[in-house]
Amino acid sequence: MAYPVEKLREEKVFKDPVHRYIHVRDRIIWDLIGTKEFQRLRRIKQLGTTYLTFHGAEHSRFNHSLGVYEITRRIADDVFHERPEWNEDDRLLSLCAALLHDLGHGPFSHSFEKVFDLDHEYFTRAIILGETEVNKVLLTVSNDFPIKVAEVIAKTSKNKLVVSLISSQIDADRMDYLQRDAYFTGVSYGHFDMERILRVMQPGEDQVVFRKSGMHAVEDYIMSRYQMYWQVYFHPVTRSAEVILTKILHRAKDLQKQGYCFKSDPHHFHSMFNGAITLEDYIKLDEAIVLYYFQMWQEEEDPILRDLCRRFMNRNLFKYAEFDPAKEYKKLAQLSILFQKAGIDPEYYLVVDSSSDLPYDFYRPGEEEERLPIHLLMKNGEIRELSRESEIVDAISGKRRTDHKLYYPADVLKDNSTAKEIKEEIRKLLEIDESRY
Repeated sequence: MAYPVEKLREEKVFKDPVHRYIHVRDRIIWDLIGTKEFQRLRRIKQLGTTYLTFHGAEHSRFNHSLGVYEITRRIADDVFHERPEWNEDDRLLSLCAALLHDLGHGPFSHSFEKVFDLDHEYFTRAIILGETEVNKVLLTVSNDFPIKVAEVIAKTSKNKLVVSLISSQIDADRMDYLQRDAYFTGVSYGHFDMERILRVMQPGEDQVVFRKSGMHAVEDYIMSRYQMYWQVYFHPVTRSAEVILTKILHRAKDLQKQGYCFKSDPHHFHSMFNGAITLEDYIKLDEAIVLYYFQMWQEEEDPILRDLCRRFMNRNLFKYAEFDPAKEYKKLAQLSILFQKAGIDPEYYLVVDSSSDLPYDFYRPGEEEERLPIHLLMKNGEIRELSRESEIVDAISGKRRTDHKLYYPADVLKDNSTAKEIKEEIRKLLEIDESRY
């Protein structure tokens, strides 16, 4: 039997808390799951530092990737099957792209990307097209199959329908992570009627469309996403952990540049510090490796690195205050000077962090990030953009919400054994309630 259509002798299933079962019948999917590059995703948390806020958020990108695959499989095998607009030859491409879409994520990926100027999408493509086990499996389909999969994930493929399944404003990726993240964090915000959405979904000419009768389920999905971003993904305590994590990496990078002699040499980071990380080095990185160094760096001579690592490992996080950079930039400058006078390095201990999200947008040609709108299929066959039919979606469409917080070490400011008067002035500026001390 030809490899692209070869089936396993017996269906494999993964027991899953979100989808109940994840079904694998295709030999290529089973082989891809078994590659070392895909197994690496078991060692990378889906939600980064969120486990320090919601203790159940220990699930991995491996879990999520299987979930995206399962939703895509259900769409291809149950929803789109035998529809004239759907090309059955695109089934395997869709399943592989769904399974591998997060392959290039690194440990605590967004922090790593910011500090070391990395791009997980670049590494996803590099793993798929490089000398890897994943690439070898994909090549057994055809010589150009790895390129086709990489193009779908990168949204550069000419096959817009398949791209929309994996990456759009309502896709298999988002439908899985909203439900999965809600389940593992224990919140109710991310739940929506996915079964109804799948029932009203159908292939369009170049993207997925939804019958008008299912509009309310789509509205519910969009509001679920909105709530998850502000109640979970942008939770200020999670952001505090992210701030400290980022500052640890910055400090280690700066110390390396200064020629600092680490007690525990960070040899896993050398190529990143030098700005020349190889694919081989990148694949070796996971969160166990990173946390090992954070554990060891608690004993370093450098007081800043030592303190930041102890804070992260023991969850002694920074506190935060509401902050408006447009109106309070003078206060920030004043605080920075006072921190320096008090012997507290503002570069590492006075941090502005901003969170921003656009819950839904219609098509705006020429925008830096062009968003494919959600289209409704009316009874008369007309295609209508969602916000033109939904008052709820219209109310939030195109409206970006941004939140700013100022993070600082409250325990240090509480300690009046040194620089007492300066710290009192800092606390007043930060409007910290003195009665708490």
